Amino acid sequence: MTGKLTIVGTGPGNPDQTTPEAVNAIAASHVFFGYGPYLDRLTLRDDQRRVASDNREELARAKDALMTAAWGEQVCVVSGGDPGVFAMAAAVCEAIEDGPPAWRELELSIVPGVTAMLAVAARAGAPLGHDFCAISLSDNLKPWTVIEQRLRAVATAGLVIALYNPISKARPWQLGSAFSILREVLPWTTPVIFGRAAGRPDEAISVVSLADADPAKADMATCVVIGSPETRVIERPNQAPLVYSPRSLGAPK
Repeated sequence: MTGKLTIVGTGPGNPDQTTPEAVNAIAASHVFFGYGPYLDRLTLRDDQRRVASDNREELARAKDALMTAAWGEQVCVVSGGDPGVFAMAAAVCEAIEDGPPAWRELELSIVPGVTAMLAVAARAGAPLGHDFCAISLSDNLKPWTVIEQRLRAVATAGLVIALYNPISKARPWQLGSAFSILREVLPWTTPVIFGRAAGRPDEAISVVSLADADPAKADMATCVVIGSPETRVIERPNQAPLVYSPRSLGAPK
């Protein structure tokens, strides 16, 4: 039997946001590697088995999955959201580049998914309606000084910013520091969206100004979207406000 490795993104957590392509790839696989809570989202058959690992073991997980696929298994590596956005697709590619030649010969398929910033943006309106970027605030794989430089650069360039991995028990101060940096560049009236667990039963979406943005409102299940100077808020009676970034720069209000 020829082995195959498929990397899927299951979306932000709502089963309705898992694509049919991902569902089919999961059904066709036999061995599943992933972070435990992501594997818990799957309903597996008796002939399918799971290999769970910690969230900080991405490279080791990728190597184990590749080795298993090289033995002839149909392997699935599971990510939340999209596997190519701060997730397992890059780890698998890194392992292939540095690994044995046999790993380069494997059939590899990467199945996209709905990433957190898209789910949060859809709940809030259209904050990504113009140019935007995504930045991880985790300094596990890059120094904090680089994160600071990137925050200043993209804020100065006028991009909407989606912040992934905004805060954790090991990094309780970084989101507050990021807000301080952005307040040096952006108007304090800039809208900030805290999108926690978008699409899940415990979803919490709130919109505040940059002046009032409180890091304590976020955790690792939160994606924080900071608007550009062009981003606007439409207040609506008895409904949540709509946050959007106009399609054209300098569009009349």
